[in-house]
Amino acid sequence: MKKYTRNDQFIKAVGKKIREIRKEKGLSQQKLADLCNLELSQINRIELGVINTGISHISTIAEIFEIRPMELLEVEIKKKGK
Repeated sequence: MKKYTRNDQFIKAVGKKIREIRKEKGLSQQKLADLCNLELSQINRIELGVINTGISHISTIAEIFEIRPMELLEVEIKKKGK
């Protein structure tokens, strides 16, 4: 049985992309949290890549940003050893 591996690099890259788009949209973390019905601290942890947020939250954030959820996941990460 394979052991679950958390991809911290990917989680941080997605969080960074969410932060960038949020700022482009002129939203504060508090405003995004309010619109998503999430806690401010949760938005902060998502953007910092501290938590591995669920797909339902990704979907909600994308809806607020008026983009496809997949766009939040389209990030580049460096491969290990490079």
